[in-house]
Amino acid sequence: MKKLIALFAVLCLGSVSHAQEPAASAFSMGNGEKNWIQTDGATRVGNVLSYPEVQIDGNGWLVIHPFESGAPNGDKYVAATYLESGMNKDVEIEVHKGVESGEMFIVMLHRDLNENGVLDFVFIDDTNVMDRAVFEGTRMIGHAVPAP
Repeated sequence: MKKLIALFAVLCLGSVSHAQEPAASAFSMGNGEKNWIQTDGATRVGNVLSYPEVQIDGNGWLVIHPFESGAPNGDKYVAATYLESGMNKDVEIEVHKGVESGEMFIVMLHRDLNENGVLDFVFIDDTNVMDRAVFEGTRMIGHAVPAP
């Protein structure tokens, strides 16, 4: 898990103000007080995953990043679905490449920073995309989970 957190800390570092950047080892993944993904009770029908509840503070995206060769690959995503600010129930997200039961991936939140309703997954530097990962302090709102 430490390797996973360190990798995503590097991928998402700019999501935290540079004046407050903690060491990469201080990053964690999980739910926060204002943002969360309820992964318990997730279901799958074909290539569509459904999460019982997703809370996001501001409009944004539920995004799925694949694992490749046993490690998460934050340079690409295999699914994304738009979320309106607040509580979102029974959130469905289609994995475009297909998904097998037990397959590992990262499910996480990204904020729609320019509020254009389009996932801007365009790198603006070596580690950050335009619609950045959602953090609460040093906690990235995301989970490494197997597909149901």
